[in-house]
Amino acid sequence: MRRAAAVAVFVASVAAVGCSHRSPLLEPTPEELQMPAPDSFRVAFQTTRGTFLVMAHRDWSPYGVDRFYFLVSHEYYDDTYFFRVVKGFVAQWGISGTPPVNAVWRQRGIPDDPVLRSNQPGMIAFARGGPNTRGVQLFVSYRDNARLDTLNGFGFPPIAQVIDGMGVVDSLYSGYGEAPPRGKGPPQDSIQRLGNAYLKRNFPLLDRIITARVTETWGDTLQASNFLRRDMMPIRRGGRGG
Repeated sequence: MRRAAAVAVFVASVAAVGCSHRSPLLEPTPEELQMPAPDSFRVAFQTTRGTFLVMAHRDWSPYGVDRFYFLVSHEYYDDTYFFRVVKGFVAQWGISGTPPVNAVWRQRGIPDDPVLRSNQPGMIAFARGGPNTRGVQLFVSYRDNARLDTLNGFGFPPIAQVIDGMGVVDSLYSGYGEAPPRGKGPPQDSIQRLGNAYLKRNFPLLDRIITARVTETWGDTLQASNFLRRDMMPIRRGGRGG
């Protein structure tokens, strides 16, 4: 019943978008943000180093995977930089290169999910600064980061796993490292305010995502209907995930 009602709401919201040309990234509606993702789906990240593939599982972190699906479906991660790459630890991305978009999403957190999988190499989780603060930033683990499962009493629930192309992830430029004072990387506040122009000018060696697209889904996908985006890669439906 909940999914059927959600489908009706989603179709109505898409019709409204078609009439008003509203950008879901600048004006997301509560109905859009509550849409459940498919049970599992693959995402292809095309980067300046090559392409890596990710498999997301909704049962690992329902709130997190729903947010991830929404963002990828609306091309949020296109042209975003891997602004924090620390060899032997994590690579982090997800701050938009467009400051007005950052202003919309900076305080738009999602509820917490329990940690049901460990942060092992290749696992992807949302960054967070406290309870209910997961929003748009993601990181992938380079090593066994099991300590992140319980860090600060709440942990970082994985939402997805790199299933192909981990060599691409390993090759991301890491020369800047952390932000000051521990490294020479870009401060997040500066990226939020100044966008990609700031990164291109001051951190020219950073790698970035060119496009991120859902390529295949499993489970209940009717409610999303590929977000009815004609410019996305075609979605193929498989019999099972994994």
